[in-house]
Amino acid sequence: MIPEVVPAGPVRLRPFRPADADDLAAGCDDPENLRFNPGMPQPYTVADARWWIAEGAPAARSTGGVAYAVADATTDRLVGGAGLSQVVPVRGQAEVGYWVAPRARRRGVATAVTRALAATAFRAGLVRLELLTDAENPASQRVALAAGFRHEGVRRAAGQSRDGGRRDLLAWVRLTDDPDGPTPRVLPDLPGGRLTDGVVTLRRLVPDDVDPLHRLHTLPEVVGSRVRQVPPTRAAIERRCAVAESEWLVGDSADFALCDASTGAVAGGCVLIHDEPATGQGMLGYSLLPEARGRGLATRAVRLMAGWAFGIGLARLWAGTAPENVASQRVLERAGFRREGLMRARLPGRGETRTDAMLFALLATDFR
Repeated sequence: MIPEVVPAGPVRLRPFRPADADDLAAGCDDPENLRFNPGMPQPYTVADARWWIAEGAPAARSTGGVAYAVADATTDRLVGGAGLSQVVPVRGQAEVGYWVAPRARRRGVATAVTRALAATAFRAGLVRLELLTDAENPASQRVALAAGFRHEGVRRAAGQSRDGGRRDLLAWVRLTDDPDGPTPRVLPDLPGGRLTDGVVTLRRLVPDDVDPLHRLHTLPEVVGSRVRQVPPTRAAIERRCAVAESEWLVGDSADFALCDASTGAVAGGCVLIHDEPATGQGMLGYSLLPEARGRGLATRAVRLMAGWAFGIGLARLWAGTAPENVASQRVLERAGFRREGLMRARLPGRGETRTDAMLFALLATDFR
């Protein structure tokens, strides 16, 4: 039995009331909530709120779910909504959903609500909960991790997009016997948000980095070192910057902007791809804009990435270069990597051809 009221730290979950209509309309009509919930009426009016309070929310229980108002524990004023939907009794499964009004964000409300909702669902007999997020919504992904959910994969075309099409959603799952507390992350956040040696600074790639990153990755020499030797579109770079934090949170890759430490200007990019979690191995890649070359910045960046990677538990890093790319090989050697051999026909080339790659590796026990 799902209770009518659930305490959740700074807030409590309770039924919606007619007096909530104005706050409900204002919260749901917030651009951020509309962006990631394109199925809601846009704009979301007080009339929409009154319908939800009178009919929509009560109907959730008829399908085995629940729709709660999230209210401030002290004032009882509405600050969000949460609930269980898409209940599949034969699987003991349901989907968790929530939204938080702008004035209540960054106070741990969403995490407290998700934890309380999960505990309530498990006490009611459910055994598996899903939380679906957009890849461009890292805030919600951080809530999932903080509430003990684990990344399980991608639900292709599971969500509705704003243009009437479909979009992929990331699936985060928690089981009734999963441990309490936050889910450990493979790739934690950078200490203080950056790595620096005073000359080079590495920070996470962000949406504002599109212009320099697009210029970098459309340079002929950089295109020639790509896995597919085709320049990326601007839309592809925009998407890469938009989901960089998500890729970091799920543990797939750490995508860095390589910056001049004194000016903060983007000088290039580098990436750590966690390509073999089972063996503790990662792959490094890096490239510089023309005006930043010849100053040792790439070597410094590789050393910073390696130190961080080994510090979070990786045991082996590798990188590949074209046999003729002597400059890149020197970067790796100055950073302590050793040449291990030639990988024949490692990468697709132009047309139907294949190209070789020189393999370099650095072990945690090698690094100083």
